[in-house]
Amino acid sequence: MRRPLALGLGTALWLALVFAPALAVDAESALLPRLAVFDFELEDVGPAASLPGESSRSAVVMDKVSAAARRVLAQSGRYRLVDVSKADAKPVTDKSLRDCDGCETAIALQLGADQALIGVIRRATMTDYYVLIQISDCHTGKVLDQQAANFAGGDDGWPSGVASLIRRQVLVSER
Repeated sequence: MRRPLALGLGTALWLALVFAPALAVDAESALLPRLAVFDFELEDVGPAASLPGESSRSAVVMDKVSAAARRVLAQSGRYRLVDVSKADAKPVTDKSLRDCDGCETAIALQLGADQALIGVIRRATMTDYYVLIQISDCHTGKVLDQQAANFAGGDDGWPSGVASLIRRQVLVSER
């Protein structure tokens, strides 16, 4: 017959000191809002939209934009990011969340999120673009934050423009 494991007071105290910080971090992160960061969408109203091969090039750049946004938000320690890769609703796959009248909140809620972020890059010219970011509450549909900024530069700078807007306006406005 096995005897139950008996821990002495010193061993129990040592275990508590070793594991308490990890448990505190897990408990703290469990309180963070779960954020669904959908892929950024491109609204190209400039002359570049009609250039041959531009749509595939833009898709690659937009993937970098979305990755930069997720990286900055994850590193901020203010959110737990929700995986949106399995979202197959038509506005997600068509990259038309900006025009779906708030449907992103219901989609994000199904993914287990508390909040939904949609972002749009609007290219006006080859060297002028706007970034729009909106965060909404998935339970109420209320817009929690909406930020926009105008940037100059080519599409190679879009990821850093988005990261800058998030750091300097989105994360600051939430405090």
